[in-house]
Amino acid sequence: MRSESTPLYTIGTAADLLQVHPRTLRLYEQFGLIRPARKNNRRLYSDNDLKWIQCIRYLIHKKGLNQEGLRRLLGLIPCWELKGCSEADRATCTAYEDRSTPCWEIASSTCAKAGKCYECETYLTARHRLLNPNELAEIDAV
Repeated sequence: MRSESTPLYTIGTAADLLQVHPRTLRLYEQFGLIRPARKNNRRLYSDNDLKWIQCIRYLIHKKGLNQEGLRRLLGLIPCWELKGCSEADRATCTAYEDRSTPCWEIASSTCAKAGKCYECETYLTARHRLLNPNELAEIDAV
């Protein structure tokens, strides 16, 4: 049985499922809003990624956030609290110091799960931290 965080969909398939152009997904990744898995230099998206992208699109198109505003908002998610980082770890953590960027965007230098952000609790719960239950239900109904 597969997990919702199992990377399955190529960029073309993910774009078709989301009814967006593949370039949109590349732009979201370039801007640090998503972090799909990579295998042999190919992007692979999980069901969790697709749900997160739906939330991004909702926040941009229905709530009027722009990509920079969303990126900065995501930078405020306290990954160090979710992961239970010690004070010593926080003292050397770039994500703790730079709260203008989502931790998964700078994870390559700070996180034990670098390269596997799609499995990280901070990444997986971002949509639940930014949207209320009614908004999540509205997105799921689409």
